[in-house]
Amino acid sequence: MRRTIAALAAAAMVLAACGGDDDTADDDTISDDTISDDTISDGDTVDLAGRTVTLLTYDSFPVIDTSMNEALDAFTAETGITIELLSGGDTGAMVSKAVLTSGNPEGDVMWGIDNTFLSRALAADVFEPYDSPAAAAIPSELTDLVPDHEATPVDFGDVCINYDIAWFDERDLAPPTTFDDLLGDDYADLLVVQNPATSSPGLAFLLATIATYGDDGWADYWSALRANGVEVVEGWSEAYYERFTWAGGGPKPLVVSYGSSPPAEVIFADPPRDDAPTGVIEATCFRQVEFAGVLRGTGEPEAARALVDFLVSERFQAELPLNVFVYPANADVDLPAEFVEHALVPDDPLTVEPGRIEEHRSAWIDEWTDIVLG
Repeated sequence: MRRTIAALAAAAMVLAACGGDDDTADDDTISDDTISDDTISDGDTVDLAGRTVTLLTYDSFPVIDTSMNEALDAFTAETGITIELLSGGDTGAMVSKAVLTSGNPEGDVMWGIDNTFLSRALAADVFEPYDSPAAAAIPSELTDLVPDHEATPVDFGDVCINYDIAWFDERDLAPPTTFDDLLGDDYADLLVVQNPATSSPGLAFLLATIATYGDDGWADYWSALRANGVEVVEGWSEAYYERFTWAGGGPKPLVVSYGSSPPAEVIFADPPRDDAPTGVIEATCFRQVEFAGVLRGTGEPEAARALVDFLVSERFQAELPLNVFVYPANADVDLPAEFVEHALVPDDPLTVEPGRIEEHRSAWIDEWTDIVLG
């Protein structure tokens, strides 16, 4: 996810340092069924105390002083398994390294590979299949992405166009509601997007247009969008915090961001506010799913499986929304009030099958570059 949302995650770490969500962190005790007996492949009891597992993550994963880290500490206290965090860079870099070291991994468990890179890892046999019993609480639309259990869904979110509510209200102009609307004269020169070659949300937005217009129509759509004044920047932070009218005081009231950006604006508002200043165009939302998996060749397979069980447990999953601004994959987790009130979860998000993304990603990006930047 972004996986993916580094700036929002960094802000969330500040929130957690100031107290976080007390309701999700009151009890550091891990329930008896969090770590399954199935983590021991031969059925024998194995004492995992004293083992160390390395959790390979993308670089925006919180490393200290958040309730997510407190949850990991609780796992260590309960099981005796020490967790070492190892940053692998952004998601693309992390996956590339894992492919190169397949069978001789840098870590034991990977966190954060998403559906735009999943097929690359599966083709390289990066993961050791593991069907976590905790995955029973994960909806089938997520687990069906990995029918052979090479990895386990851990969270999801949506990349969508966000709009500045006040900007449109002040001009008595309705915000766009569809991709086609963005081609109209009323919305010329209003949208800023990220380069899909350098940005995860930029790639997700390109995939959203491919899902909408298909192989025969997406290129023509981007030609028209370019003609209507779309601006392209390298990354999310520049788009949101420099070019977007609401967050950056820039000239663009439409920006590619996340479905969880509106609640983040409420949570971190100064002065405080009860309403979200930004909205989401639901028809543009592309679903991103992140996974965790046991890395093939790990020297600690039992402890690695125990960690995967914990990463999809209610105890850990409850910490995700207010730390990394994604939705927990575990459907039994209650969402924070801010997410319930202000975040948008589309009824029918846009998707592209992971294998198709892997097959065509490079060609799509090259063609997009020729159309939009050429």
